[in-house]
Amino acid sequence: MYSKRFDPPPSKSFSKGHKVSKSSTNTSFSKNYGVSKTRHDSRRRLTTSMSQQMDATMSPDSNLTSSIVTLIIGRDQRIFAAHEDVLCASPWFQQALSDQYMDPQNGKRIHLPDDEPEIFSSVLEYLYKGDYYPRLIHNKRRNSWEIEQLDEERGSSEATVYHHAVDGDILKDTVIYCTAEKYGMEELKRVALRKQGLQSGIQCSTILASARYAYSNTPDTDSKLRAHYLALIIRSRSTFKRSGTMQLEMYNGGTQLFFDLFVALCNHVDDISSSAS
Repeated sequence: MYSKRFDPPPSKSFSKGHKVSKSSTNTSFSKNYGVSKTRHDSRRRLTTSMSQQMDATMSPDSNLTSSIVTLIIGRDQRIFAAHEDVLCASPWFQQALSDQYMDPQNGKRIHLPDDEPEIFSSVLEYLYKGDYYPRLIHNKRRNSWEIEQLDEERGSSEATVYHHAVDGDILKDTVIYCTAEKYGMEELKRVALRKQGLQSGIQCSTILASARYAYSNTPDTDSKLRAHYLALIIRSRSTFKRSGTMQLEMYNGGTQLFFDLFVALCNHVDDISSSAS
């Protein structure tokens, strides 16, 4: 089993110098928070199996000739397959595969017990297609980015995913961003960041859980995803102010999130004061 992690260099934390404004993120969540999907629906959904992935990648138009790598994902050991040269677009996988010897019978195999199969399916989809479902569509008339209309055959898109590490639902695009950070996939990080907030009807508790996950799985220098959540909470402060979950979160405290939120709020007030004067 390969367990080496792609670790970024240590760096300084989010500071007052990081101003949070409306331009900090591309989009925002709807202020009318609804009820999110149950975690059981998220846990049951898996858009790509090993056979489906093989069918998609071994099409007549495909000119990929590298060896097939078997990937065993999650606690349930879901099996995926991908071409080695496709996986090597990630520095993490490139290093992992270079450290392995080819087994004549089983080929190269990578075990990732901590990854979620649904998330890894999206990562593979991005590696082969340059995006993951649902795709981003640029609305030229509005000059804005939107999520494509859902394909009825594939069912409705889940904005959240059940994650075993937190034993609850968190936003799927946030987990994909953090997974891309782990595997050194910068372009996937940009795609996932742009999709943040395009889904509506998300509970405050899910947003806060996702913010905690983002802080736990990104380095201190990577302030883009963190700034997204800070800006989101500030813009939707009237909703969060009434949230019992937010009150409990702040009462428990003990995380970098709430100091950064305090700094961001101070910067926001300073900006308003400067504009008024």
